Amino acid sequence: MFGEKAYLLIKELDRNRDSLPPYNTELLSEIHNEVKQLVTENQEDANVSEQSRLVENVSYVPTLKIRHAAIKRNIRCILAYHYNRLKCLKTIRWQFGSILPPEVKANLSQAEIDFFSKYSSSLMQYMRGIGDDGGVNLAVNLKPPKSLYIEVRCVVDYGQLELTDGSALLLKKNSRHHLPRTECEELIRQGVLEHVV
Repeated sequence: MFGEKAYLLIKELDRNRDSLPPYNTELLSEIHNEVKQLVTENQEDANVSEQSRLVENVSYVPTLKIRHAAIKRNIRCILAYHYNRLKCLKTIRWQFGSILPPEVKANLSQAEIDFFSKYSSSLMQYMRGIGDDGGVNLAVNLKPPKSLYIEVRCVVDYGQLELTDGSALLLKKNSRHHLPRTECEELIRQGVLEHVV
């Protein structure tokens, strides 16, 4: 049946909405072969159709149209598969930064790894180009803050932290501080500080 493999590809995509399953090279190759086969059959029937149209009253047009619809459907499914994987990679870039987690990288094709690298470098170049002090990190505040200052607790002995206003702060394990959100969000992500609610 036409399009069954493409349907399986989309079904796999639907089952893994919030994660990236391993790149399904085998199924994509089968779909690609099916498309090539349908194109070849359409070309053969189109050539036969021109010759037989003059001799017999046989029309291959309905068959050609059905095959062409199956080709277009398969291509749309492949495009949807790749589009959703790239969209997921963009989300990962905004959440985790420019380094791919190893469990995610193992599930990617080489083309997807190259895309992630180029997307990440383009984003970094853009962020460096805006703002006055050598750029703005747009990935810091993905959700709007409720307050400018937050209370944090130091999880490890970090040492001295210099704030943007020039003051220095000693971060010792279990010490609590009331700091500007922008100063400590990166340290919270790294696990040095913990937001006290």
